[in-house]
Amino acid sequence: MTTLRTAWQRTTLPSLSVLRTEALSGLVVALALIPNAISFSIIAGVDPSVGLYASFTMAVSLAFLGGRPAMISSATAAMALVVAPLGREYGVDHLLAATILAGAIQVVLGLLGVARLMRFVPTSVMTGFVNALAIMIFTAQIPHFAGDGWTVYAMIAVGLGIILLLPRLTTAVPAPLVAIIAVSGFAWIVGLDVPTVGDMGKLPDSLPVPFLPDVPLTWETLRVIAPTAMTLALVGLIESLITAKLVDDHTETPSDKAREARGQGWANVLSGFLGGMPGCATVGPTVMNVRSGARTRLSMFLTGLFLIVLVVLLDSLVAGIPMAALVAVMIFVAATTMDWRSIRPRTLRRMPWTETLVMVITTAVTVATHNLALGVGIGVVASMVIFARHAAVVAEVTSVLDPEGGTRVYSVHGEFFFGSREQVLHHFDYREVGVHTVTIDLSGAHVWDASAVAALDQASDRFRRNGITAEITGLNASSAALHNNVSGLLADAP
Repeated sequence: MTTLRTAWQRTTLPSLSVLRTEALSGLVVALALIPNAISFSIIAGVDPSVGLYASFTMAVSLAFLGGRPAMISSATAAMALVVAPLGREYGVDHLLAATILAGAIQVVLGLLGVARLMRFVPTSVMTGFVNALAIMIFTAQIPHFAGDGWTVYAMIAVGLGIILLLPRLTTAVPAPLVAIIAVSGFAWIVGLDVPTVGDMGKLPDSLPVPFLPDVPLTWETLRVIAPTAMTLALVGLIESLITAKLVDDHTETPSDKAREARGQGWANVLSGFLGGMPGCATVGPTVMNVRSGARTRLSMFLTGLFLIVLVVLLDSLVAGIPMAALVAVMIFVAATTMDWRSIRPRTLRRMPWTETLVMVITTAVTVATHNLALGVGIGVVASMVIFARHAAVVAEVTSVLDPEGGTRVYSVHGEFFFGSREQVLHHFDYREVGVHTVTIDLSGAHVWDASAVAALDQASDRFRRNGITAEITGLNASSAALHNNVSGLLADAP
């Protein structure tokens, strides 16, 4: 009994060092989320409180409902861009209703196992996603210091210096938090007139209160919000599941993707009922959280808790934080997020050009559209097209004529599917003089789909019309089962 009690305590009660790490990391991330949430609210065309309430709700609820510990979810630019047209045309209540519906759709998709599709995202797409994110994090900081003069540049440089050099002296306190405190303290003491968090927008002065969006419960309302809600659900899941995979790789720990998909849905439902815009996992703060040493759900919960306490109870203090301090932190996050190895000349020389092309396509589309989900989707499609072309070329056909004449054996090697069917059919001579029997040997091939079966039927029929008997041999078990079930059911092409 004592042993069981000790084991339970060891797995449920974190040590003081873990508590300190999780708490300090949560505080740093909360500070970084405040200007981001305000910016995304502006993009969506709503009051800053809508983005801040969403960030609070997503972080706290997913600490209990999510499947990936230490991953931060909040309001994001991609979700703001998707929902902005609906908010502008119909108002904030329709926006909140779409948020709730999007969450419900995500719950259903999670129950249907959509998270399993993540295994089809290639490494080159993941690399392009990460690099695009790093570029977007950096470019998002430019408006905060462009044209503000040398004072802001110097403050950013000092902040970066602290972040880079402090870990060489001590890691007891996260360097980004020290940078924020030091730069802010200097600005307050000297009385510098520089852009602050308060310049981004008014912070809320109360906690979120549950309420029902004021929209008619009619089919017309559903028709208006459904397309936006479906897009929000897909964009949010793609970003969240890819971010979860990044954290898996970095921490070398698994996560429950199906639970994360459902958790994202419930979190968005709660966000909509609490007056928050739609949200999903956000890579920048997540990278910041993980690199600060956070590994548990506690950092997620404390991020949301610190955020709401800071904006409601300490609003004047938070509003006075210079944007330069937070810009320095985010520039560091961008630099550490970038996969620098992927763009080194040595890597580019040795990497297959098709892999590099997919990475570049993913990065370019994501940066151009500011839509991480769209970039990933197009990257996956590009990868599939390249794979299909490669697989089609892999299929080869060789032939041998019986020394006694009259019989020719065609041997097919590789993957036989819709992409390679024309190549295979092209190698058959349907009018060869002196040949009465043909054997199509598939022992070195695999038949993948109905198109390949139809191609075999088509070849047999062409041989038959020219007085040649065709025999198909060497099918493996699954190919034979497919051939037996489908052969003769599809119309032959002329």
